[in-house]
Amino acid sequence: MFQLPFPVHDVNASSGSKDLGDLPEWDLSDLYSSQDAPELSRDLQWLDQECASFAADYEGKLAHLDAEEMLNCVLRNERINTIAGRIMSFAGLRYYQLTVDGDRTKFMSDMQEKITDFTTPLVFFTLELNRIDDAALQALLNANDALARYQPVFDRIRAMKPYQLSDELEKFLHDLGVVGDAWERLFDETIAGLSFEIDGESLGIEGTLNLLTDPDRAQREKGAVELARVFGETVKTFARVHNTQAKEKEILDRWRGMPTPQTGRHLSNHVEPEVVEALRDAVVAAYPKLSHRYYELKRKWLGLDVMQVWDRNAPLPMETNKIVGWEEAQKTVMQAYGDFDPRMADLAEPFFTKGWIDAAVKPGKAPGAFAHPTVTDVHPYVMLNYLGKPRDVMTLAHELGHGVHQVLAAGQGEMLSSTPLTLAETASVFGEMLTFRKMLDGAKDAAERKVMLAGKVEDMINTVVRQIAFYDFECKLHGARAQGELTPDDINALWMSVQGESLGPAFEFMDGYETFWAYIPHFVHSPFYVYAYAFGDGLVNALYAVYQEQPEGFQEKYFDMLKAGGSKHHKELLAPFGLDASDPTFWDKGLSMISDMIDELEAMEHEA
Repeated sequence: MFQLPFPVHDVNASSGSKDLGDLPEWDLSDLYSSQDAPELSRDLQWLDQECASFAADYEGKLAHLDAEEMLNCVLRNERINTIAGRIMSFAGLRYYQLTVDGDRTKFMSDMQEKITDFTTPLVFFTLELNRIDDAALQALLNANDALARYQPVFDRIRAMKPYQLSDELEKFLHDLGVVGDAWERLFDETIAGLSFEIDGESLGIEGTLNLLTDPDRAQREKGAVELARVFGETVKTFARVHNTQAKEKEILDRWRGMPTPQTGRHLSNHVEPEVVEALRDAVVAAYPKLSHRYYELKRKWLGLDVMQVWDRNAPLPMETNKIVGWEEAQKTVMQAYGDFDPRMADLAEPFFTKGWIDAAVKPGKAPGAFAHPTVTDVHPYVMLNYLGKPRDVMTLAHELGHGVHQVLAAGQGEMLSSTPLTLAETASVFGEMLTFRKMLDGAKDAAERKVMLAGKVEDMINTVVRQIAFYDFECKLHGARAQGELTPDDINALWMSVQGESLGPAFEFMDGYETFWAYIPHFVHSPFYVYAYAFGDGLVNALYAVYQEQPEGFQEKYFDMLKAGGSKHHKELLAPFGLDASDPTFWDKGLSMISDMIDELEAMEHEA
């Protein structure tokens, strides 16, 4: 029942340049003024006492509560979630700002340990709740409307019922969670501490990955070769992290009796395995008409006989090396949001004016981009590594979409606001699509339109094709680890088995590319998370098609969907739009939008 908020990481976040204007930084004082703040000490003390008194009041008694008492119990649990979430959000965000700072690392680790210790007595809550008879629980929900509102929470908890262990074992596993977190931190700190030498200059991982998008092919090659060199030198550490985490997961899953390594993720996403399978199969079947076809076009544009992996994210030759300042980026996104509905722009505004965005690239800062929901009585925070590329504008639109979604869903309260990952990408990708269409409509000629279309297709391929290839890699990795320890070469081979299939015949793979699985944080932080991106993209493409066909009344339905947070299942949320994710043809609808854009690009080639 107890869960901490965690950031929703962006899939296509990039990074790199200077003179971008006045880039905002976080003001974390809405959480706490500092790590020594008296309010923080007060909240830690309250949490310690409240967890103990909650356990004293309710342990062994849940089955005997009436509806009123059960509601009070749920509200107290929610308050505990809120305070613990506030503390960990503050500790986590400070850490992400400077991951190499020992004090921040220690503070986050100390907070994590304290909260784990405080909340261990609460483990009984979900265990006892799951032992209540279905009919008895339903009678409680029927007797009290305020309690009935929490039915989705009860449903989610009870979805774990078949996989529940004894009270003692659950407490043990809860305590042990800190050790698993340490492996994640080892990964983060190893990545943040990597140093890459390019032309006598020492770069971090973000700056080096950024070279893969450099207009100069020789620079891209240098970046790729240096990444391969450093990953090759450190691959044993990364293999150790993956082996340990996959083994830990296998042990937990085996003890719980989960049928597959993916089961836990599907349950937490509130999505049926067959829906994910339908998505995966639809995307893999579409590789030839999506990525293979697009990269063949790109190969011709680049004038190459064969593409190397460092050409995958190369800018197009007809692309201008355009740098977008922060002000322009803000204006573009705000206009796109406002044109769709002025309420969207109003919700986005405080992110820019109140210190809710941290945008600049800084040494030691966590890579990529994310939106962190924090807790429902504060507000989200967005992190970017803004380098002024047109794609960074898209990343801003994406993360703001998350932020707006999190603000709207906050009305549901702590337990019901959190949207399952599969739907968590909806508002972000939709915000991105609105911004893209705004920019596309403003294209001054066919050449600019072509560049923008190609950029969007690349992003969609990175989101749909690449993430499903990642998902397949993880499925293979966890399947293989169940048979025994994996050497770095074993993991490398699994990685290469999905890369050729997804990218297609236009590519040649350099020596060393086989280690590029090592830096992907999702594999370590949240196994099998990656399909949520593809789910979100496919879903939004289908949603956008509905918006184009029937714009009347769409906004109201859209806002209702975002406000629902995690209080409804994807079937309920999509029904007002006439969509159903369990229908295999649903995914084809989303994928055909990408295919149509490639059709337009091919037609432009014939005209040229």
